[in-house]
Amino acid sequence: MVTPESIQLNIVQGMATEHVRVVGDGQHFEAVVVSEAFSGKSRVQRHQLVYQTLGDRMRSEVHALSMKTLTPEEWQSQG
Repeated sequence: MVTPESIQLNIVQGMATEHVRVVGDGQHFEAVVVSEAFSGKSRVQRHQLVYQTLGDRMRSEVHALSMKTLTPEEWQSQG
């Protein structure tokens, strides 16, 4: 079974992040990812960067992943 921790580890290992939190039930997951890499990118481009860190897991193991992708500045302004 896929765990939120394993998804979080993939994301952290696959891209530079300042904050990552993943929660879920084994099939449906929600992630908050904060990265400077998102600066100047559209929402779709940001999600594609995260999907790249998961590779084939998105097709075979993860049923659904809802994401909030933020730059550090956007993250701070939500505080």
